[in-house]
Amino acid sequence: MRSRPQRVWDHISVYLPVVLMGMLALATWWLVRSAPSAPSGAQEPVRGHEADYFMQGFSVKNFGPQGQLLSEVRGEMGRHYPDTDTLEIDRMRLRAQDAAGRVTHASADRALSNADGSEVQLFGNAKVVREAVPSVRGQAQPQLAFEGEFLHVWPQLERVRSNKPVTLTRGNDRFTANGLVYDNIAQVLELQGAVHGSLVPRKSK
Repeated sequence: MRSRPQRVWDHISVYLPVVLMGMLALATWWLVRSAPSAPSGAQEPVRGHEADYFMQGFSVKNFGPQGQLLSEVRGEMGRHYPDTDTLEIDRMRLRAQDAAGRVTHASADRALSNADGSEVQLFGNAKVVREAVPSVRGQAQPQLAFEGEFLHVWPQLERVRSNKPVTLTRGNDRFTANGLVYDNIAQVLELQGAVHGSLVPRKSK
């Protein structure tokens, strides 16, 4: 019989939508690389941490080879900072759909990504929600939500960290902690600080 921590791990690790962060990284990388660059030979003025271009009310869509919409990133305001080569997005909203048709949403008051999208930070009301879908065998997979005031994500390494309170919800099951360390490749999940959880028994058919 599996232990309670093992059951918790089974409930969380299989469904944690790290792939979504990869889509966010791809979109932010595209935004950074698609921005106009300074003409060759132009003298770049010395400046501090100031944005060199802005985007307002923008939307970036990523399509698959058959023309299907894979993901869309929207923001109220985007700012690129050349001194750190980072992209900051206010009121970030993302919708993504994988090859199996599973839809995931992400949102945050502010998102900050480095140039290649390998490191993404979500600040304020950070939330990732995967909609409930039926599995291949016809067994429904409940909605999954992963949220907190701060989420630090390394999409390529499939790692998520947070030193702020976090909440993981899968269907009626709910877990809270003061922090989180997640490594999908190493299959390691660490809920830090005061951890509380509730598992609701499934109704028998």
